[in-house]
Amino acid sequence: MVNELRAVIEELGGEPVLGRSVRTETDLRGVIREGFPQTVVEEVMSAAGLTLKELAASLDLSPRSLQRRRREGRLARHESDRLYRLARIIALAKHYLGDDQAATRWLKRPNRALGGSTPLQLTDTELGARAVENVLGRIAYGGVS
Repeated sequence: MVNELRAVIEELGGEPVLGRSVRTETDLRGVIREGFPQTVVEEVMSAAGLTLKELAASLDLSPRSLQRRRREGRLARHESDRLYRLARIIALAKHYLGDDQAATRWLKRPNRALGGSTPLQLTDTELGARAVENVLGRIAYGGVS
């Protein structure tokens, strides 16, 4: 769990981007409740090779909302929570697939185990994110996915 937490924090940009030390789940919850700094959006886009449009769709937000946050400086609590969920999926994909490029390709490709949806399409809900995590778990332990 500690390694997963560390990997997620890294996907979010770490201390330089989050603006403070985040070492525990409690620390991360606090940062999510405050709202991530807008720069986290750029970090996640870069980490996963996503366009603004792809990121917005996976967060169930409009690209305009994300652009507006650039001016405001911070994401809302619910937006930060969604971005955390996506960063968790990205970190798991990179860990289980072993390669950043392979993870990016996997996230963007339709997957039969996910009913033909791409993993990114399903991260807009907690249930969808759990389904993606289940598929990643099957990949990690040698199951067919």
